[in-house]
Amino acid sequence: MERLVIVIVGPTCSGKTSLSIELARELRTEILSADSRQVFKHLNIGTAKPKTELLNSIKHHFIDSINIDEKFNASIFEEEALKIIENLFQQKKIPIVVGGSGLYIQALVDGIFNIVSTDDEMRNKFLEIKTKDGVEALYNELKNVDPVSAAKMLPQNWKRVTRALEVYYSTGRPIWELQQLYKRENEINFLQYGLDWDREQLYSNIELRVDEMIKNGLVEEVNNVLSKGYSTILNAINTVGYKEIIKYLENEISLDEAISLIKRNTRRFAKRQLTWFRKDKRIKWIPINDIEQIEKISTAILEEVL
Repeated sequence: MERLVIVIVGPTCSGKTSLSIELARELRTEILSADSRQVFKHLNIGTAKPKTELLNSIKHHFIDSINIDEKFNASIFEEEALKIIENLFQQKKIPIVVGGSGLYIQALVDGIFNIVSTDDEMRNKFLEIKTKDGVEALYNELKNVDPVSAAKMLPQNWKRVTRALEVYYSTGRPIWELQQLYKRENEINFLQYGLDWDREQLYSNIELRVDEMIKNGLVEEVNNVLSKGYSTILNAINTVGYKEIIKYLENEISLDEAISLIKRNTRRFAKRQLTWFRKDKRIKWIPINDIEQIEKISTAILEEVL
């Protein structure tokens, strides 16, 4: 049996979850969520997790798996997802991967560069520079030694900047060069499909979802998370949908302003997702203009796969 994995990608609010569930039902298989936030417990409404009854009817991996303050990244996802996929292959099942976190998908499909170990002494040195001179100082250092990688990053993403500096000073070679040399042999055929909406219709979907999130209790969800003592600077909640409501709860902005910002920032996020996925020419884009088309799209994919 061919070692085949179906991968459903696309921007937020594009119907990825509905399609993955339709496929999983037909194939009697399991779903791996490639979503960098759905993996966290307590973040339900703001991450648009599948409803409880769906999670109970179809086994999902990487949803409600860890606490908000626990570490999770693309490298961990790659390692754990490959184990699950291998297990499903042993059961003669076709795994389904679904998500909008481009780096997670890339890590799984192509392998993420992870051969240079962390140097605590060096990392502490860079953290001292950040504390003393700010993130711009770190970024300028990277521009000096590895301008190619620097051009792909923002100064605010100081963790990525620090990692690139670590790799350069540990190996004498830029991280992008080593990433190109790193290849993972797994003999898996990843079939990638993307849901291709008209941009204005996608934005309309986003507006409706945000309104629905507020109606379903997003403010209460954020309040509940903060009441558990979680810091507002944690990556898991310093994200779209949560950071805006936190500002509202801290009386920095009104609720209407928070809602408006969530809609705007989600549109921008969706645009970044599309930009990322459009670069991968292996993805087959399927036109869609109504969520009712999901069943038809599922049938078309199954005809290709089976």
